[in-house]
Amino acid sequence: MTKDAPDIAGMTFEDALKALEEIVRKLEGGEAALDESIALYERGEQLRQHCQARLDAAQARIEKIVQGADGQARGTAPFDAAS
Repeated sequence: MTKDAPDIAGMTFEDALKALEEIVRKLEGGEAALDESIALYERGEQLRQHCQARLDAAQARIEKIVQGADGQARGTAPFDAAS
């Protein structure tokens, strides 16, 4: 990986996803030598983890609207994907 690669921790979800897509394109295209491919894979895994953490944080912030018996919204509750 190049030394000019941006710090993953400071990347937005969109920037990290775009960088991950570029890595996948390079790996699938067979453009990189073995050592570079390994470095790309490692950076890709770090980007994947960063994207997953951002998605998990976003999901934790999502709230669902709670309706009362009359069908009217009466407030919000934390989102629970299992329910």
